[in-house]
Amino acid sequence: MIEIRFHGRGGQGAVTAANILASAAFKEGKYVQAFPFFGVERRGAPVTAFTRIDEKPIRIKTQIYEPDVVVVLDPSLLDTVDVTAGLKDGGIVIINTEKSKEEVLEKLKKKPGKLAIVDATGIALDVLGLPITNTAILGAVAKATGLVKLENVQEAIKETFSGALGEKNAKAAEESFNKTVIYEL
Repeated sequence: MIEIRFHGRGGQGAVTAANILASAAFKEGKYVQAFPFFGVERRGAPVTAFTRIDEKPIRIKTQIYEPDVVVVLDPSLLDTVDVTAGLKDGGIVIINTEKSKEEVLEKLKKKPGKLAIVDATGIALDVLGLPITNTAILGAVAKATGLVKLENVQEAIKETFSGALGEKNAKAAEESFNKTVIYEL
């Protein structure tokens, strides 16, 4: 089983991203589970969401404490939240940031096995006109993990957002997929 933990802020779409990723994996015949964890429910407050993906039924119903993959939608969280808490050895960290690999590693409490960096905010602003990074970051997740095909992510996005909005969000995911830089550490 692969366990993914999303870190974002209220209003950035971390919960939606977790659900879209689960939908994309389901399209590939995998068993999935996606759910949020809220503290104070307000825009801007830290939010955590989770996705589990497996080849067999998933029976566990807890939060994810030892993720294989951590996805960070808001780079300012690196200053306040230990996003790598419990990260499995050799785990993957995917971060929306303009910062360099060195700057990001300096802020992480645990060194991942693989680090993926993409400016999802820039892509979202460019393609959507809004700094909502959830669909853009999913392109980076597809590229960095290989868990799901980009086409299935895009299809799941279009099922979540209809019409032109779905098309734009699918394009944001594709641009992110193409612009994600991956470092093996």
